[in-house]
Amino acid sequence: MRHSNTSHPASVAIILAAAMTLLAAGGLWPSVTQAQRREPPPSRAQMQFSFAPIVKRTAPAVVNVYVSSRVRTFASPFAGDPFFERLFGESLGMPQERIQRSLGSGVIVSPEGIVVTNSHVVRARGETEIRIALADKREFDAKILMQDEKTDIAVLKIDANGQRFEHLEFEDSDSLEVGDLVLAIGNPFGVGQTVTSGIVSALARSEVGRSDSAVFIQTDAAINPGNSGGALVDMDGKVVGINTMIYSRSGGSVGIGFAIPSNLVRLYVDSAVAGRKVERPWIGARLESMTREIAEGLGLDRIAGALVARVDARGPAVEAGIEAGDVITHVDGFEVPDARSALYRVTTRGVGNSVDITVLRRGRTKNLKLALKPAPPPGPDDVRNLSGRHPFDGARVANLLPGVADELGIDATAGVAILSVRPGSIAGRLKFQPGDVIVSVQEKKVQSITDLDAALGARQRLWLIGIERGGQLLSLQVPG
Repeated sequence: MRHSNTSHPASVAIILAAAMTLLAAGGLWPSVTQAQRREPPPSRAQMQFSFAPIVKRTAPAVVNVYVSSRVRTFASPFAGDPFFERLFGESLGMPQERIQRSLGSGVIVSPEGIVVTNSHVVRARGETEIRIALADKREFDAKILMQDEKTDIAVLKIDANGQRFEHLEFEDSDSLEVGDLVLAIGNPFGVGQTVTSGIVSALARSEVGRSDSAVFIQTDAAINPGNSGGALVDMDGKVVGINTMIYSRSGGSVGIGFAIPSNLVRLYVDSAVAGRKVERPWIGARLESMTREIAEGLGLDRIAGALVARVDARGPAVEAGIEAGDVITHVDGFEVPDARSALYRVTTRGVGNSVDITVLRRGRTKNLKLALKPAPPPGPDDVRNLSGRHPFDGARVANLLPGVADELGIDATAGVAILSVRPGSIAGRLKFQPGDVIVSVQEKKVQSITDLDAALGARQRLWLIGIERGGQLLSLQVPG
């Protein structure tokens, strides 16, 4: 019998009616009566899918940070020439004063008026005044409790004579997932408090920023100049990050913004409130990010992880059983794509605790426990402030101890490290900077501060200086 592809219209109608009746009876198809009884959304927020309730809770704790600095300068005819500046000084020029202003955002994170913002927002020279403007237009003076340029975190305290403030709580940034909804709140371009929405575009971005132990949350919520230091909040109205930078060729938002994770921010806030410096754990190992060449050399099929390039013979890494050549793949169960991610996990865990480390060694996986200890403190002869008629006048230097090298992110194993440079000093004018390693003076190797003292003791008509900076060796000639 041949089947026909056509059916009688009356038969089709009967079949459809029967099917709809069965579906309705089984609860699989809404009846007309059910459709007529559908209730509207019970609230305005649900009807409009609005972020307004979250904004109402969070916006009062996001503030504007105004910074003004009185900078004193000299218009010297010899400005920029270190030789003539040493001979005649800067005071020959006419003194000039100018006011340097900056604007950013901040987040109140305690009822006592603790504000977290970016370090670059409050960075200033000379006499500085910081004003905090609340969403309700009240203004207060504030002071800096702590700032760290590498992580770009600054912690402020509002001078409010015991007043209490609306504040936001921190959320565990490790609970975030790519695709989560977030809001960015700040003051872009100084137009006033602005809220933008987006999603978490990526986690643990480590290709940006200066610190070797910082990772970032990437979001497509619009972040523009002036948003720096503002809040990135989740749908519970808690802080998951502090907005810090954008990727842009035009200066405006193109949907690639970055925020410092709340877990790292909270570490700095807690330390600032307690009046102590953030102490990064010393693991006694030098980590490097995995590259294609290293992965091929080790026979790995994934370009991920942190390679242990060097271990200190007396450090915590050796005590934990970590060996040079190991590849760290996980810290406390979190996958680490590179060295920065591994150091971030260690830093946020904190000194005095321990972490579970998973390493890949010669094709096999090993689980180890690493104790997080403070770096061995330098002795009284390991740090020196230099002064005199030589190129390093105004520099604070230290012997290249393991803890010093880790703190400055230095890979060198020999030389004397520059810790800081006094503005206006000879070393400052010659543009020496923290992290530089003095490796030779007058073509003689410098292994310690004792060697450096001996080399700088005699006056020279021409100084021959060897500096290691960022893995490159620089040879300088400086008039004596």
